[in-house]
Amino acid sequence: MSGERNGFTRRKTLKTLGALAGAGAVLPGFPPSALAQTPKGRPIRIGFQVHRTGIGAVYGRWYERTTSAAAKRINDLGGIAGRPLEIVAEDDGTDPKRGPEIVEKLARQHKVDFVYGTLFSHVVIASAPRAGELKIPYFVVSEGYHVASGKLNRYVFQPGITDVRAQVTAMSSWFFDKLGKKVTMIFPDYAFGYDHRDFLGAAAAKRGATILEKLAIPPTESSFTKYFARVPAETEVLYHVMVGPGVLTFVKEMGEHFGKKRPQIFGFIDSLEGVDIASPGLEFLEGTYFWEAFPRYADKPAKHVQEYRKLVGVNDAGASLADAKDVSTFSHMFGCWETLYVIKQAVEKSGYKDPTPKDYQALIEYLESVKSFSEGIEHPQGAKTFNGRLHQCYGHQNVSKVENRRLKVVHRTRIEDSVYDPEADYTKQPL
Repeated sequence: MSGERNGFTRRKTLKTLGALAGAGAVLPGFPPSALAQTPKGRPIRIGFQVHRTGIGAVYGRWYERTTSAAAKRINDLGGIAGRPLEIVAEDDGTDPKRGPEIVEKLARQHKVDFVYGTLFSHVVIASAPRAGELKIPYFVVSEGYHVASGKLNRYVFQPGITDVRAQVTAMSSWFFDKLGKKVTMIFPDYAFGYDHRDFLGAAAAKRGATILEKLAIPPTESSFTKYFARVPAETEVLYHVMVGPGVLTFVKEMGEHFGKKRPQIFGFIDSLEGVDIASPGLEFLEGTYFWEAFPRYADKPAKHVQEYRKLVGVNDAGASLADAKDVSTFSHMFGCWETLYVIKQAVEKSGYKDPTPKDYQALIEYLESVKSFSEGIEHPQGAKTFNGRLHQCYGHQNVSKVENRRLKVVHRTRIEDSVYDPEADYTKQPL
């Protein structure tokens, strides 16, 4: 049989297949994994500091599912720089005392390349110094201003999720102009809550608004009515953000206390993450507003968002495909997916091979040179810019309104709406 037919040779065919695969194309009849080489060699080991227990457990459960889904897709498509990705998980109990111990265990005992995944700010703040001492890159999937503030160290990055200061900066003009200028705040009594307190307060001063009362609630609190009683009668807008296992009780008691005579209410979705909005007792939320990073309810989503939902096992209402009562932490967990892809990009572009000072320096300096991430399956929440001096990304924010027991986006900010004047520059710190 001739080696050439109609102008095609085996060599040309292979060359064409290689070009298409390199361009990210998928040939008819060939799943993406069929075009990828099987990962081989020493795995890239990522230590996952996960909140399996403690007040962050609901987030930890979905962070772990999202991480597993992203790792599987990465390995199915050839791994990281042709090497398999291995996730090594350890529970920190959402405990700031335990956090540094987990960082050290992952680095010294498991000998991971990087540590990743921490959410709750008090755990991040406690753990980050140990990562800096061990000189191991530490990728957090939190929201506090702790990274961008410059209070941590050059080994700490937050490239896959925006911070509270950016979120408040982006949506504050809409908030004060649309809802009112006399505001009472309810927030958790630790660093994450203080960021809300401080940055909404600063935004209020610029917009001619007044913060009437600032109510800090311990994150382990289980009863909240006594706090609602302290809300001044002249309050036009009640701004709330709450976390932990008591969030359903929090929103129910808020409705019971205020009833139909409630002020305007604007909440961060943290107060309802993992909670079904159609739960009994939450009817009063109809017509109230929430900040969302990634809208929970699918409304004609792009194909890459549809694919992301399928891969992480979430339906169009943001609940588990396996159990509709198991509601995801959809507005936060995408940060795990996106951060893993940032690590993948950094390893491949920097030439990282092993956990040595030289390779870490190359990876860190590469990341500090990155300017943006494009929207797509690797960054499904949306396009982002990245400030290498602050080790922090900026992205779009959403304001959603509760309508017919669902969340509907009514305002989406521009990326530039989130940008604030930097207060730090990690690139000036030695490695």
